[in-house]
Amino acid sequence: MINHNSTKIAFKALLLGLIAISGNIQANTVTLKFHSGLSQSRPEAEHIDRFAKLVEEKSEGELKIEVYHAGALGLKEADILRTLQHGMVDMALLYGEYYTRDAPALASVYAQGAITESEQHLDILPVITEMYDDGFSQWDIQTVGGVVAPIFDVGLHCKEPVDSLEDLQGKKVRVWSRHLVDTFDALGISAQVIPQNDMYMALQTGVVDCAYYLSTVAKTVSLQEVTKYESYLHPWAAAPWLFGISEKTLGRLDENQRQALEEAGQEVWETTRELAVDPEREALAREERESLGITVLQPFSAADVDTFVSAAWSAWQAMAEKSGDDGIRYYNTVTQALSQ
Repeated sequence: MINHNSTKIAFKALLLGLIAISGNIQANTVTLKFHSGLSQSRPEAEHIDRFAKLVEEKSEGELKIEVYHAGALGLKEADILRTLQHGMVDMALLYGEYYTRDAPALASVYAQGAITESEQHLDILPVITEMYDDGFSQWDIQTVGGVVAPIFDVGLHCKEPVDSLEDLQGKKVRVWSRHLVDTFDALGISAQVIPQNDMYMALQTGVVDCAYYLSTVAKTVSLQEVTKYESYLHPWAAAPWLFGISEKTLGRLDENQRQALEEAGQEVWETTRELAVDPEREALAREERESLGITVLQPFSAADVDTFVSAAWSAWQAMAEKSGDDGIRYYNTVTQALSQ
């Protein structure tokens, strides 16, 4: 005869046991908040989401990353170093050139004109990431991998045919940084910083005659509607996006969780590194721009590239010197590695 009381007691004991196990699992699961200022439509966002998924898999559910894209946490990029240092957010996507207020030396790690061949970027990556790691560690931030940005072509996009520095004389050029203003100024060429969102109108209204821009993605900002000619100048010296974690947060994680972070970050880094240099991608993008009505002129000559690089390096050095001892050290270390 079945003892129903015994069965009920056993069932209750089993249920309580399952609840206890579930409670322990939930208690052992750590969830970190990850700030990203990039919109979810950016290709980097896909890699960040993959990082979060890998962390959960590799930690067997002990560690989860909640990614907040497009600045959804309400944090300002200029404040991120302070925010991480104080543990007000656990992790963030870091980009060295954003922090000129708090860490101006970080903007001196890498600059346009640094490379003249795309493959040079892959060779120099270990050096520049070491410099970034050094700078971020001063803010009690550790890096755990990141996203190696694609190396796009950079060209001059103009209303009239321009494929030499001589042709640029008398032209007004849109650029994206003070370093580039100083570079073109040294070449006797007028340049001004105009945000990407204002570039189209500046070209349309004649505020500038040309845009110095990433040719590979020029279509995404409709440059073909306001410029008709393009000439390649050099590869983009693309600073990597790094996954930064507050040391306060890192100190709360166990060995398994730390290992999951490191392995996931490194896996994303290696994957994106393999995708960074892609001649076929660049060629297809060039063909697409031609199909949109752009006349792709001959690239700037080797002599012009040398002249531009020399001016860019001088402006880079001056920028580094203004940022202090760290900036000078970063500049000397990276340029020495590039020169080898």
